[in-house]
Amino acid sequence: MYFKIGEKEVGANCPVFIIAELSANHLGDFNLAVETIKAMKESGADAVKMQTYTPDTMTLDCDNDYFKIRQDTVWDGSTFYELYDDAYLPWEWQPKLKKIAEKLGLIAFSSPFDKTSVDFLEKMDVPAYKIASFEITDIPLIETVASCGKPVIISTGIAEFSDIKLAIETCKKQDNHQIALLKCTSSYPAPIESTNLKTIPHMAETFKTVVGLSDHSLEPVVPLGAVALGAKIIEKHFILDRKMGGPDSKFSLEPEEFNSMVNSVRTLETAMGKVSYELDDATRSSRDFSRSLFVVEDVKKGEHINQDNVKPIRPGFGLHPQYLKEISGKKFTKNLKKGTPLRWDHVM
Repeated sequence: MYFKIGEKEVGANCPVFIIAELSANHLGDFNLAVETIKAMKESGADAVKMQTYTPDTMTLDCDNDYFKIRQDTVWDGSTFYELYDDAYLPWEWQPKLKKIAEKLGLIAFSSPFDKTSVDFLEKMDVPAYKIASFEITDIPLIETVASCGKPVIISTGIAEFSDIKLAIETCKKQDNHQIALLKCTSSYPAPIESTNLKTIPHMAETFKTVVGLSDHSLEPVVPLGAVALGAKIIEKHFILDRKMGGPDSKFSLEPEEFNSMVNSVRTLETAMGKVSYELDDATRSSRDFSRSLFVVEDVKKGEHINQDNVKPIRPGFGLHPQYLKEISGKKFTKNLKKGTPLRWDHVM
């Protein structure tokens, strides 16, 4: 299973598609957003993902108990409206940022959060859509996104099995089969014990989609484990410097960390290779260090071969050790010096 996002093929035997999430790490500063995108490119990202919403498209400006965040998150103490008002990316910036990203060679797309944001992003001609974890139950939104006919990447951070199944069915009812599922833990930052990377190959087998990881941890081993288990997409939040603060700073990677992750993923991809039992030239030459049958003491023609005068030792220039029992008791065809690799023409 694979599809294209822009000019990039994603899935199957394609390189891992690495997404840098801008999220709220622009801190309301257009120039900072631009510098962050430039750093994403320099750090090895394939794509930058934005978020397209306003506080009014997300929630109500209300401070009763329902709208106060009290869930042991980095955002506790705020209302939903205050959080989104602080974090949202101004819509007038987004076409400009997309152009800047594309000039740098990055793919730029976004997570919409309602129909108006989908309409806006369609005018921007984004090449794909991301359904955020908390939106996986918003079936009308998924219908709207899937109907655009572009790849749909779905995070599963709050999803139960039935939620994932319904989201995929919703896309397919819109005749959209370009679906990727991202294993995600919707904790910020995410505890390692809740990551459950073994879910990734199970999702691939069960739902027959491209799979990946949206990671909110700061542990470098997590994306590598995901790639080893079949993830073809890795998404990580990106920030120039966590000391700048902001709603997402505590679970975002700085440029050097992101670049290290990218390099490790690319190295792992090379190491993963393909299923093969063939030896390359370097490994084949190393067979010289394997054991083979050698004459280990001077012998005369007609003398019987036994396990005192022929032994399996290194290096590997003689007969295969598997033939030792077969030739034991037979005679030598000629006089041989200690250290001679045994050949079939030495055996009578």
